[in-house]
Amino acid sequence: MTIGVFTSGGDAPGMNACIRSIVRTACLSGHATLGILRGYEGMIDGDVVELVSHSVSSIIQKGGTILKSARSDRFLTVEGRRLAADQIREAGIDGLVAIGGDGTLAGASAFYEEHGIPCVACPGTIDNDLFGTDETIGFDTAINTALASIDRIRDTADAHNRLFLIEVMGRDAGFIAAHSGLAGGAEMVLIPETDSNIADVKTRIHKLMTEHRRSSIVVVAEGDELGGAGDIADVLRADDQFKDIELRVCVLGHTQRGGSPTARDRVLASRLGKHAVEALINGEFSVMAGVVNNELVLTPFDVIRSQKKNINYEIIELSEMIS
Repeated sequence: MTIGVFTSGGDAPGMNACIRSIVRTACLSGHATLGILRGYEGMIDGDVVELVSHSVSSIIQKGGTILKSARSDRFLTVEGRRLAADQIREAGIDGLVAIGGDGTLAGASAFYEEHGIPCVACPGTIDNDLFGTDETIGFDTAINTALASIDRIRDTADAHNRLFLIEVMGRDAGFIAAHSGLAGGAEMVLIPETDSNIADVKTRIHKLMTEHRRSSIVVVAEGDELGGAGDIADVLRADDQFKDIELRVCVLGHTQRGGSPTARDRVLASRLGKHAVEALINGEFSVMAGVVNNELVLTPFDVIRSQKKNINYEIIELSEMIS
């Protein structure tokens, strides 16, 4: 059996650890591995390289992805997927392991339905928003990266009694904001999953900054309904009651994607990579490898795409309660 592996969508720390596990598990099982460069875009172009055990030496500690990643508008079309299927068959690939987020899974699902190309996915996204696994590859690293920045900003906020609005990634999901906010001692966390009332936000922040006369940290997921940190800052600055409050905005942005993966992400990625290869070998298709309650599981693509992963609201409540 020849297994093709690719990474797609936004990169996530731990993707290389997953690639390493996939290649070496396949090698130990007597199967060949081909790496597809630049995700679905490279698949259409037939951009394929052979991967053997030494090909993945000394990559477990690296962020990003050695296979590169790319968005592919061409793969969104029927013709693009047909071209990709032709390239997969020409390369002699029998099954695919896709590492990526919801867009990657959607592409793999359509690919199998239209062309019968078997695929197993590994959840690689810092957003942690995929149903079927407690954590996704890259999430732990992302929250620790955000936390390191929050800790540093806390130092300068305390020194000047300033209010900092810190924006983290999370266009549709607030997992990064919730976890880094609680761990960083944020006084308020704003996420897309909750209804944010600007009047309530103003009241709470003003009380913290005046009655308690202290610095404050507000962690904002970029997809909060009130907007990003900059949008909220503009609203506060336009209110006279905030005229004497020093307010700063810090957008962490793509710093959360990079960096060496944590031990937790390396272990998770290695487990999922092995599980995905074994699933392909055993004839399991259109499923995602995940870990639920520390147990390896396989969840069908259609179930994942029909279910929304719920955030633990206790984390938000606890963050505000003990702030």
